[in-house]
Amino acid sequence: MILDLTDEQRAFAAAVDDFCRREAGTRAQRDALTDHGRHAHHQDTYQKLADLGYLGVAIPEQFGGAGGGMVDTCLFLERIGYGLLPVGGFATSAIVASAVQRSGSEAQKKTVLGGLTSGRTFSIAMSEPEAGSDVAALACRAAPGPDGGYVINGQKTWCSNAHFADAILLVARTGGAAGDHDGLTMFLVPADTPGLRVSGIQTMGGKEVNDLYFTECALPADSVVGTVGGGWWQLMAGLNVERLILAGLMLGTAQRAFDDTLDYIKQRKQFGRPIGSFQVLRHRIADLATEIECCKLLVHRTAQLVDRDPAKVLPRESSMVKLKTTEVARETALAGMQMMGGYGYASEYDMERHVRATLVSTIYGGTSEIQRDIIGKTYGL
Repeated sequence: MILDLTDEQRAFAAAVDDFCRREAGTRAQRDALTDHGRHAHHQDTYQKLADLGYLGVAIPEQFGGAGGGMVDTCLFLERIGYGLLPVGGFATSAIVASAVQRSGSEAQKKTVLGGLTSGRTFSIAMSEPEAGSDVAALACRAAPGPDGGYVINGQKTWCSNAHFADAILLVARTGGAAGDHDGLTMFLVPADTPGLRVSGIQTMGGKEVNDLYFTECALPADSVVGTVGGGWWQLMAGLNVERLILAGLMLGTAQRAFDDTLDYIKQRKQFGRPIGSFQVLRHRIADLATEIECCKLLVHRTAQLVDRDPAKVLPRESSMVKLKTTEVARETALAGMQMMGGYGYASEYDMERHVRATLVSTIYGGTSEIQRDIIGKTYGL
């Protein structure tokens, strides 16, 4: 692929590829690490990445990181996605780290940014039973508590990785009523805080997401991330990073689904020849390859724009990259399953996992419908 990468970045990508092959290169290894696909995160593997310095690829050097940017992050995500490495906690941890880096106190930066580089994981609690795409409808409330702190009451849902996270970035209402953008505040909540209960939600993807219940959960004043009531604007400032992180991961997954499909149709024979030699499959492969190449360019170009001006919000570009890459990943996995026939549906092969992973990617982090709406609005519609 022709991208504007440095020699160091290419060497980094090759090193991550080598790690993935060594740690999770076979189906037997992946089954052992994930309990046959039921868990998306293996902490020992994650810790090995931390020890090698890979988790801190975009963390400033003063917090133990390598000081890289979004191009480096996307490159790392693409390679672990391709390598099927079970470190699902990285994406949410990187999103939390980015939010804390922009808005957090020095103590919070040491906890989260330094924590990520050393192998800690973090989660985000934003969605609620009655507030998903409509973030302004959040009702989980943080009321004034003793000693200038806050008391949290309410429920959060679909919180990825909260069941093993060290701390959770909570978005709660400190003022206004449901429907107001103003009055939202971010808090950093240690996972062992009394009054917080985590309850897993069973999904077709295994154990990934959770309900969070806050009951008289007391937090100190210094748990506020950024400014009280400024959570909405802090969320908006993080859209570039969140959507690029999801796109980078799905770019790697799409390429892996494509390569797995290509290997299969080159070997599988029907009617006396490889099924890939039939025009209908040959053309389908051509279309998918072209779409994935477009996604590569879009992901890395958008990442370069963010690195050029990290403070600039790119609503159009970040929505485009999330929309396009997740939908191409989904279509690639579904097409792969179709071309592999019954073998694509069988749990013996990785394709059914690719399908499960990519189906949900068009939902989390803002649905495809929301991304299209945002893109349309940037054109004055």
